[in-house]
Amino acid sequence: MNYLHLVVLLCSLLPLCNAYCYGVEVKEGATHCQDETDKTWHPVGSSWRNSDCMDCSCGRCCTSYAIPKQFPADCESVFDPQACVYRVQKINNPAIECPIFSAVGK
Repeated sequence: MNYLHLVVLLCSLLPLCNAYCYGVEVKEGATHCQDETDKTWHPVGSSWRNSDCMDCSCGRCCTSYAIPKQFPADCESVFDPQACVYRVQKINNPAIECPIFSAVGK
């Protein structure tokens, strides 16, 4: 039964392997922390998305988007900073979306 638990744990961690995250030091006893990008203050225990499209909490920030890595050659990936997503579209016709075969991140 222990091996089953290990397999379930490893499978649940697999999607997190490609996410870009970084830790932020929070001083013991702090009631608020400051977002390093926007310089805004947030209560300990809260979460927010900053202007760099990072999903943060006091102590950690991670990308909120996936980066497309494999898609058709006649397509390109374009980052939409307002929506915090990459869109994959035809190079000669941006109105046509392309399939994404693999991505890294969230």
